Amino acid sequence: MYQLIAICLTLMLLAVLLRFKVKLGLAMIVCSFVLALLLKVSPSLFWQTVVIEWNSKALTQTTGYLFITLSALLTFVNVFGEAMQKTGISERLLPSIQGLFKSRRMALVSIPLMMGMLPTPGGIMLSAPMVRELGDRIGMDRNRQAALNYLFRHQWESVWPLFPAVPLVQGMLGVTALRMISYNMVIMAAGIVGGVVFLLLPGLPPKPECLQSRRRFTQNLAGFMHALWPIMIVAGLYAGLNLTPAAGMLIAIVLFLSVHKVPLAQWRDIFRSGFEFDVVLLILGALLFKLHIQATDAVGAVVDFLTRMNVPPLFLVFFLPFLVIYVTGLSLATTAITFPFLIPFIGTGPEAKLGLEALAFSGIICGLALTPIHLCISLSAGYFKTPLLRIIGALTGPVIIIAAAGILMALFAP
Repeated sequence: MYQLIAICLTLMLLAVLLRFKVKLGLAMIVCSFVLALLLKVSPSLFWQTVVIEWNSKALTQTTGYLFITLSALLTFVNVFGEAMQKTGISERLLPSIQGLFKSRRMALVSIPLMMGMLPTPGGIMLSAPMVRELGDRIGMDRNRQAALNYLFRHQWESVWPLFPAVPLVQGMLGVTALRMISYNMVIMAAGIVGGVVFLLLPGLPPKPECLQSRRRFTQNLAGFMHALWPIMIVAGLYAGLNLTPAAGMLIAIVLFLSVHKVPLAQWRDIFRSGFEFDVVLLILGALLFKLHIQATDAVGAVVDFLTRMNVPPLFLVFFLPFLVIYVTGLSLATTAITFPFLIPFIGTGPEAKLGLEALAFSGIICGLALTPIHLCISLSAGYFKTPLLRIIGALTGPVIIIAAAGILMALFAP
């Protein structure tokens, strides 16, 4: 019981720090040390935990490895975003999408889906200007524009290797990337279906003449592929060869800069602009949080308490990630905090019940869509000039579809 109270108090502190505009990374570091104090994790106990982990787990599951690879991944994602800006690819993307997709609905969906493959902090603003421009020309109200941009951008959270939560959970569970992604694709598909049904199918005004494309199909396809192929290289190397996304992203950046003949003199500035120290602190804080929980066996204590309270396992697997991400708004922190508690239910290796893992991720996606704390939804409300609660209200229907898909996966998937 005490361990559960300590963790809840720490999460409340994190929510307060974020409310007072403390940077995410610094807030996670502070909370990880507060948790260590509450759980009485001494330096010797902490070091002992690190040594045991190093000796008992595969390299890819150790905290040090995860810290290096996840920090590099988020840094390289930012670098690629800067490279797209420098080469002018970002500016040419909207005209290419409009020309490729004759359907206005397909064009609107493809913009946040495309830009959502690049999960930069506050990255919802990469797609927001294009969605607003096209949405205004179509005649779609700003509430739906904001909800659509938010929902479709975040559908990659459970399957895309550039989101650090995906390789982190894969490492914790000790399963192959392809196996985990194949289960989580159901959650992503449910989110897309929910978005189409509740945000796209309601009637739109007649198609204005100004949306007719004057460019050739090959020009539109070339503009689209210039932005897509580096991201697909990363995904292919991860799913096909199990190459860490950080290494794949670096390879893709080097190829991208070379293909676009960016002078070597500019490479240093592009790479330097992608480094954000707060992102490194965020990953370090999340992993320290996980280690402190492991050091005191808080996982076992909390699971025993919840079992004695007769909390249904399916409810726990869904609601715990939902609650933590609703309070924090951080998917990486949520996976680092909650999955150690869920592993006794899900299992690891070949015995892992990935239907339950998919249910847990559905809780993350649902909580992410409804929390007012997440940075992207606050940015959306400001940019689209629409009340935050109206965006959340528009997302309620898709959330129900996602939750239903997670429940079905837990009940019927092996």
